[in-house]
Amino acid sequence: MDSLSDIYTHLPDSVDDLPTPPNEQAIVEADYRARHWTCPDQGPLRPGSEEHKRAVAAMFRDTFNPYKPSVIDWPKLDPETLHKIVSLPIWDIAVQTEGKARLRMAAYAKLVEDPDMRDAIARNAWEENRHKEVLARMVAAYNIPMAPEPPYIEPKDVEWAYMVTGFSECIDSFFAFGMFELARRSGFFPQELIDTFEPVMQEETRHILLFANWLAWYRAVMPWWRRPFFELKVWGVWAFLAYERMRLVRTVDDKGQEHTQDNNFTVTGTKDMTNAKISLPDFMELCLSEDARRFSGYDPRLLRPTTPPFIARVIRNVGRCWEFVRSLY
Repeated sequence: MDSLSDIYTHLPDSVDDLPTPPNEQAIVEADYRARHWTCPDQGPLRPGSEEHKRAVAAMFRDTFNPYKPSVIDWPKLDPETLHKIVSLPIWDIAVQTEGKARLRMAAYAKLVEDPDMRDAIARNAWEENRHKEVLARMVAAYNIPMAPEPPYIEPKDVEWAYMVTGFSECIDSFFAFGMFELARRSGFFPQELIDTFEPVMQEETRHILLFANWLAWYRAVMPWWRRPFFELKVWGVWAFLAYERMRLVRTVDDKGQEHTQDNNFTVTGTKDMTNAKISLPDFMELCLSEDARRFSGYDPRLLRPTTPPFIARVIRNVGRCWEFVRSLY
């Protein structure tokens, strides 16, 4: 796989080559810019138009947060908190997911002819690599046992792999927003660790905002005769993701211990994140409110992912109806 610098030259190949912000105020300002962006152009941003495409690329470029994983001060954890974090069955999948996302997005960026979209997707690949670096440094800081990473092989069907990653991030990020807030409220993670991961969580918001608008743009500009085949591929991706999230993955860490991991952890793992009881409808409501909050700073003319919120509303409404019926007996 070629270096990211082969497809994108405006950021360093190494995340640690970024300049360190000079002071706390610069960090606060960078964080604010990462969460708020409005296109200066007036009028609608119609998918497929030059205005929409340029706005998407500008949003992703202007909201870049130049934090460096190497300067993250990982907080010291008490033994109980450390045990809870080390015991979470997510770290192997998290690291490997970011590694695959970086590879798939970089591979797809090389195929994109439009310079604006190519730039944005290549930046996305660079940021996925930084997420992997953050997780790797956390794993090292807290001595979390990990399975050996598999080789990252460039996919044969690059477009399929890119869409699998994009739709997967839309699903996982939506539920992760709720889980992250639940962990904060319950005190499962200390506030210092919440603050450390907060830029990464907001960065995921930008990633799925980019993907949703890429998808709308791509549909609008593709030849009409390709559209039916593309929509079949989209349905295939959704079917694959449904199967994947019902599948358990077994890995072996560096000490030879086997771990069983749930690919659907972002939905089923709330019980591991807090001792507090929360109903499924209430958790869906929390995910919806956090999703809306994280997107609120970006231009409302840009499209948001719609499928995970729709599913969450259905689950919430059905669950509340069921709770009401049960209360009558």
